[in-house]
Amino acid sequence: MFRFQVSIFAKQDSLTKMPTLLEALENKYGFGDHREKIDETLVSIFVPKLPPRLSVPELLILNDCNIDKAGKPEDLRQKCCTVKELDLAQNKLEDWDEVFGILSHMPRVEFVNLSLNRLGGPIEIPQPWKMDRLRSLVLNNTKLEWYGVETLLQLLPVLEELHLSLNDYTHVLLDTTEEDANGCQTAEEPASGESESCQCSSFSTQSSQDKKHAVCKKTEAHHGIKKLHLTGNHISEWSEICRVGRLFPNLEALVLADCPLRSLTSAQNETNESNSAATPNSHEHFKTLTLLNLSNAKINNWDDIDRLAKFPALKNLRVQCWPLWDKCDSTEHERRQLLIARLPKINILNGGDVIGPVEREDAERSFIRYYLDKPESDRPERYFELVAVHGKLDPLVNIDLRPERRVKITFTYGETSEERTVDVYRTVVDLKSRLERIVGIPAAKMRLFYVDQDLRDLQGLEEMRYPHKRLYSYNIRSGDEIIVDQKH
Repeated sequence: MFRFQVSIFAKQDSLTKMPTLLEALENKYGFGDHREKIDETLVSIFVPKLPPRLSVPELLILNDCNIDKAGKPEDLRQKCCTVKELDLAQNKLEDWDEVFGILSHMPRVEFVNLSLNRLGGPIEIPQPWKMDRLRSLVLNNTKLEWYGVETLLQLLPVLEELHLSLNDYTHVLLDTTEEDANGCQTAEEPASGESESCQCSSFSTQSSQDKKHAVCKKTEAHHGIKKLHLTGNHISEWSEICRVGRLFPNLEALVLADCPLRSLTSAQNETNESNSAATPNSHEHFKTLTLLNLSNAKINNWDDIDRLAKFPALKNLRVQCWPLWDKCDSTEHERRQLLIARLPKINILNGGDVIGPVEREDAERSFIRYYLDKPESDRPERYFELVAVHGKLDPLVNIDLRPERRVKITFTYGETSEERTVDVYRTVVDLKSRLERIVGIPAAKMRLFYVDQDLRDLQGLEEMRYPHKRLYSYNIRSGDEIIVDQKH
């Protein structure tokens, strides 16, 4: 009885204690000494067990395990030396020293997911520490500050893919220049040993409780980053995204879905644009960008589509759920054609199939015809470029192939004939119900026979036996006849 009570208390204590990474490994993979001490006076039954793993697999997934610490370094080094992909999302990690302690024992790791850990605090560079294989880092919803991002970039020289989604960013607080499109000026000369930074009066702080201006820090460009995800952040100005372009000059994929961007140019450029015919260089810092996701932006102007056409390497584009599409008087297919015609370099639009030459030519011709009836002042520059290629096309003839709605039919019942106007979109059963009061036969006992005036001698009578068939499906025209008969 005493031994039973002790085990109960031990179990309750273990429920309140956060496991280390090493303990989570032991729970999942059966590490450690599993031999139990057996009372020799008891009769025991032994069940064979598989031997514990000597090391964890290359893909290590420990999601939502309440991990808050690394564990014993010696054991971690022995068990995790082969790990290449590490997923620690949704744990209780708060201290970057613990993260570095974990990663320092995984020399082969190439991918790390730390999403949904509370890692927003400052990062102190560990000494010595080197991660020269880590290529993908996921930090979604960690609330990591931009200065922490800068520290990580210094520590990860070969990093290629970085995820910073859902981190409540309103601005990008890193840049490689002393002055940018927002008029961000270099602050007073920094004291010895301090990093150079600039006070941006246009910035509001990320915390509404802090009334000081945010600091935009000058840093060095990271040439290794090729993919950056900023989905779901509160960035609304394109000038902030230009900082991203300067910070990562070799960027190939940029995901800005669910960011409330209002335009692809800054307010300052919009003012300049009103005084000049030149298009602002929204693409200037994105010379290698091939994929851009702007879905759910707040963009409401076709001029921004023309700016996207200026990106030199852009091939894959997502622009779904814009306010611009709500005010377009066009179908989804017509809107796709307008986009394809305005974006000559785009090969994949909104995740669809590759745009082939036939679809592109059809879209360009449709684009020309779309603007034929518009005033010349409303025609974009792209219209004149396409006219130079395809010529000024004639408008398509609008041919209405729908059947004539109302026709005059001769109804014959016995010796009586009468001409009446009929709506051909009515069904047979509806026609019978309307003929009840005219011929005096219940609809249930009525038979109708259609007679085509041109095929009377060749085809004869055709019974209208299907109650829900519409009259136009018989190709009924004015001058035809319907014979009414009674079932016997």
